[in-house]
Order: sequence, then C-alpha cells, then structure tokens
Amino acid sequence: MNMIQERLCRLRAEMKKRKMDLYVVPTADFHESEYVGEHFKARQFLTGFTGSAGTAVITQEEAGLWTDGRYFVQAEGQLAGSTITLYRIGEEGVPTIEDFIKEKLPQNGCLGFDGRVVNANWGKKLAQFAKEKEAGLYVTEDLVDFIWTDRPPISKKPAFLLDEKYTGKSCADKLAALRDELQKEKADVHILTSLYDIAWLLNVRGGDISHVPVVLSYLVLTERECIWFVQEEAVSDEMLKALGENGISVKPYDAIYEYVAGLPRDSHVLMDCGIVNYRIADSLDKGILILDKPNPTEQMKAVKNEIELANTKIAHIKDGVAFTKFMYWLKTNIGSLPMTEMSASDYLEERRREQEHFLDLSFETISAYGANAAMMHYSATPQSDAMLKPEGLLLVDSGGHYLEGTTDITRTIALGPITDEMRLHFTTVCRCNLNLANAKFLQGCTGQNLDILARGPLWSMGIDYKCGTGHGVGHVLNVHEGPNGFRWRIVPERRDSAALKEGMITTDEPGVYLEGRYGIRIENELVCRLAEKNEYGQFMEFENITYAPIDLDAIDPQELSGREKKMLNEYHAKVYETISPYLDEKEKDWLKQYTRAIECV
Repeated sequence: MNMIQERLCRLRAEMKKRKMDLYVVPTADFHESEYVGEHFKARQFLTGFTGSAGTAVITQEEAGLWTDGRYFVQAEGQLAGSTITLYRIGEEGVPTIEDFIKEKLPQNGCLGFDGRVVNANWGKKLAQFAKEKEAGLYVTEDLVDFIWTDRPPISKKPAFLLDEKYTGKSCADKLAALRDELQKEKADVHILTSLYDIAWLLNVRGGDISHVPVVLSYLVLTERECIWFVQEEAVSDEMLKALGENGISVKPYDAIYEYVAGLPRDSHVLMDCGIVNYRIADSLDKGILILDKPNPTEQMKAVKNEIELANTKIAHIKDGVAFTKFMYWLKTNIGSLPMTEMSASDYLEERRREQEHFLDLSFETISAYGANAAMMHYSATPQSDAMLKPEGLLLVDSGGHYLEGTTDITRTIALGPITDEMRLHFTTVCRCNLNLANAKFLQGCTGQNLDILARGPLWSMGIDYKCGTGHGVGHVLNVHEGPNGFRWRIVPERRDSAALKEGMITTDEPGVYLEGRYGIRIENELVCRLAEKNEYGQFMEFENITYAPIDLDAIDPQELSGREKKMLNEYHAKVYETISPYLDEKEKDWLKQYTRAIECV
C-alpha cells in the first residue's frame, strides 16, 4: 500500500466512524481563493496531485479527482498507482462532480464536507442532493485534519499598508464608494470574504498565501461600521492606528461566525454566495434577505485608475529589464555553461530581485524544457529538473510583484536548432498573440467576442489549447483576477466573462501543447483603452505593457502577413526603446539584434 492509499484508508476510517458514505475535498481555503496556503492543501495531501485546481470525492469503495485541461498530463502522472480515478473536466463522456455525487450517494446515506471550504452556492446544491436522497449532511468537521498529523499551521504573516502613491485611491474613498454601492442595492450589511477584495479595499497587503500578497481575514461593512476579522498577530499597532483613523475596528479572525449569527433577521445582506463559505451563510438567521450578487469591489478593483496604471508600467519596465537580461544570458551561454530548468529559473529570479521595490514572485515560475512544456502548469522538481541543451525550446512563464504592480510574462525561447514544425507552431502562436493585442472593438464586448482573434490561426490548423487565452491581473494582488478574461466559451466557475472596460488589464497568451513533445506560449499584458468614438459607437483598443523580445530565432517570416510583420516590428521597436537604457553595451547590442525589424515585402 503506497502513501496515498494509506491516507485514503485512514480517511475512510474517519468517515466510517461518522457513518459517512461520501466526502468532498475541494482545493480551497475559507475564502474560495484560487491558490491556498500550506495549511489548506488538504486535497493535495490526500491525493498527491499538486496542481492548483481540483476536487477529490471519496467513497468507501472508490475515489475520484476532477481537474481541468491545464493539468490533465500532470494529474495522470501524479495519480498513477494511487487508486484515484482522474476525471477530465469538460471531456466527452466524463461525469461532472455533481453527477458523480448524485449517483454514488445512497438513499438515507450521509454526505460530508467541511462547510468552511465549500462556497455557499455549491454547499446549498450539495445539501439539496442530500435532501433528495433523504441523506444526512455532515459539514462541521475537516476530516483531513484528523489524519494529517504534521499539518502546517494557519499562516499569520505580518500585514502592511500599501501607500496611496501606489494605489491611487485612499481607503476612506474606497469605503465611501462601496457604501454608495450598498445604498444602490438597498443593502444594510455587506459580508466580504474575498481576500483580494479586502486587501484592495483596505489598501493592505500580506503574505498568507505563497506569491499572493493577501491577509487571511473577513470584512463586514454597514453604513456606520467596518469590521475587519483578522488574526491579531498579523496587525501591528501602527496599522491598527491607521485603520482606526478610517473607522475600521478589528476583531478576531474566527469571530466572524458568531458575529453573522447575531445579525438581525430584518437585515438585507449583500454577499457573493459563490465566494462566501457555506458555514457563514448557514449561520445567518433564516429570516435575513440575502442579496446574492458579485462583490461591488470586483469591478472596482479590476478597473485600474491612472496612478495604478502608471505604476504598473513602471513594474513592467523593471520586469522587462530582468527578463531581457535573463534571455541574453540564456542565449549567449547555452551549451557552454551547465543549465537546468531550475537553475535557469533561479537566474531569472535573481535578476528580478535586483530591481528596486521587488516584493516577491507573482507565482511559482514555470521553466519547462522540451516535453515538460506540454504541461501548461508544469513545475520543475529536483526529480524532473531537465538539463538544458543547445537545441529545442524552453518555455518560461513567470512574473513578479513590485510595490508598483504585478507582472505576468511568458516567452518560449529557441536554445538552438528547432524543427520546421516547431517553427511553424511558434510563428502561428506569435500571430495569435499579435492579432489579439492589436484588436479594435466596440465598447461592451467581452473577451468571448475577441477570443477567436487569438485562436483563429491555430483553429485553421486544427489545433487548440485547453485553457483560456487570458485572464485579468491584480494590482500587487492575485495574478489571476476577474471579472475580465479571454476565452471562447463561458466557463461559469472561472467568473471572467465581464465586458471589457477602460483600465482593465488582461493577459494575451495563446499556445500550442503537444503531449510528450513540446509546448509553446507567448504572453503579454494588455490594458484596455478608449479609442475613437463615432456614429458607430465607442471603439476600444489595447495598450501592450509587456516589454521583452519575442524570439526571432524561432520565427518563420514567410508565415507572417505584411500586417503581422508590421505589428511585430512595432512591438519590438517599443521593447528596444523602453528597455535598452537599462542595459550594458553588450546586452544593448544583443537586444538590438533580437528586436530587429523583419523586412516587410
């Protein structure tokens, strides 16, 4: 019996004690965060699958793990020998989690989950499944906690205030704007549990999730009160004073449950039931009117103000300098210096850390050589760390948090000779990226309207990538931010189908992933801007704010149209103009060569 099988056996013993037939373990903390702290990696502990998205469902006889297309290859490898079945979300013939639960939950049985790590909407749906089967619902305990003997404690990293010169708006102004929204909704209480929204609202940042500068906390806002439920160890006396000056009081983190249970039954409570956890929702008096709507702060923080945008550009210049220095080092030393995926990633991190006001990586760097790059969210380990050779392609997806902003960039780099097929696919991905970045569209369009611009050249070749084309980016916050994004169909759980507005930042990252062979991705960040307004309406366009060369060694100019050559040349001219002042003479000469214009004929 391997380690994972043993853990499943012990979990089933805990289930049996409680006469539980089925137990659900999502990838979640108490706040529905995309990435979670070490304490909350219960699904990873139980299954051995390390991806950031997935849900495990355990019965006494079988176990399943559901994950999306980013992780199919990785999950298949990590689940081998575990007795856990991989269910590929969205694939033909694959049952949904809900279908599986409805089928496997016996009549008069018992369904269990930790009510703090399941959002209110999904918890309500699961409760309905149990009701239909006349089954019990057990939601008061985290069963994984009983078998995870060396579980890391809940993080209590120190929080800090992000200065208004970086945020562009004071906490007081944000609170006033949010209270205005509550009045419009006729709500007298707002329960806010999204860590990103709380951090944005209060102009605070922290370190409770690796590479995501947030503070584990809840917030309740009324016309007169703003209460921040947070671990006292995370808040300094100086911060308490600043919060108090803005009328914000502080209570213990876990006191949220007692507080919401005491809200008057005539309250009108605005909260996003897709984020607020089931236990909070279930603690409310049943007479309370719940206004289940997106948090107003979601749109407010997605539309960056001009100070945030100006700062973000500064962050991207720093990041572009770091990445260009890395690419120069890689190109000029491959084959003469020993390099691996991890040592290359470390070198890039060192270049970022040299930049002023660097805080942290914005996510764990993906440095993937050859076949490893076919796994969209591959993470090199000492066991998988591939030696880099002067041939083939290296995909590097990385980013940083600076006081000025957050970055996310992907480049695929030819380390030497590549095949004609690789060159064709690389050039096509470049075309996809350029076509979307140079789009002009009418106000009101969503990313779904524009996704075909990126996907079209690949679709014409009968190729697709099993993920979205792009996501919103937070301001010194989560690198994946809603409600904006690019994808060809609505995926409700991704919550990224909002209309594109001026000031939103969205990534542009088409790719090709051939399992067992190679992967290619090119990613820049785009700011949505107003273009001309005429008799047809208000037009919009994008401003590209990522500055690093796209590897011309992997481009086939014959596959580019005249317009595409012009777009690439204009982009590279901007890269050279922006980055070259920060380089030494050798680096500058190299950059001039790698941003040279392709002849337009």
